[in-house]
Amino acid sequence: MDSALLTEFENLRRATLAELREKYQELFQEETRSRPRGHLFRRIAWRLQALAEGDLPERARRRAQQIAQDADLRMVGPRDFLIVEGERVRTTDTSRSRRQQDSRLPLPGTLLTRQWRGRTLLVEVLTQGFRYENQHYSSLSAIAVAITGTRWNGLAFFGLTCPASCVRKEQSRGEN
Repeated sequence: MDSALLTEFENLRRATLAELREKYQELFQEETRSRPRGHLFRRIAWRLQALAEGDLPERARRRAQQIAQDADLRMVGPRDFLIVEGERVRTTDTSRSRRQQDSRLPLPGTLLTRQWRGRTLLVEVLTQGFRYENQHYSSLSAIAVAITGTRWNGLAFFGLTCPASCVRKEQSRGEN
C-alpha cells in the first residue's frame, strides 16, 4: 500500500461525520443512509483501496456469482404460491406472527396464584395470553400493572423467573 493511501486513511480518521458523508457521496455517487463513523470509514477506505490497487479479479467475481446462483435464498415460499382449481390461495405466515412460548410459563389451563395485600389473585394461563377477573390480558406484566398500579415484570410478580426445567430440579431436590 502506498504512502498516499495511508495518508488519506489518516485524514479520514480525523474527518467529521459531515466530511465522511461528503467523501462517501463523492466515491459512490449516492448519499449514504448510514451514520456510524466506523462504518462510513471502513466503506470509504475499502473503496479507496479498491480504486488504488484494483478491485476483485474477474475470476473471483465469477465464482461469487456462481455461489449466489447456487444458494437457496428463499426460506419461506411467497404468500400466493398455492393455486387450487386455478385460483390463487393466499397463505398466512405463522412463523413471524407467533412468538415462541416462554419456557418459564406453565401449560395453558394452569392457574397461577399470588397473595397480594391480603387478597388471593388467580390468573389462568391461556394458549394466547392470560385471564384475570374475566378479562383477557396479553401478558403477565399487564396484569401486574392492573393489580399494583406500577410497572412490574409479570414473571417476577408471579414468581416464575426460573425456567420450568429449573422448577422441576428444585422440586426433585426437595423430595430427597
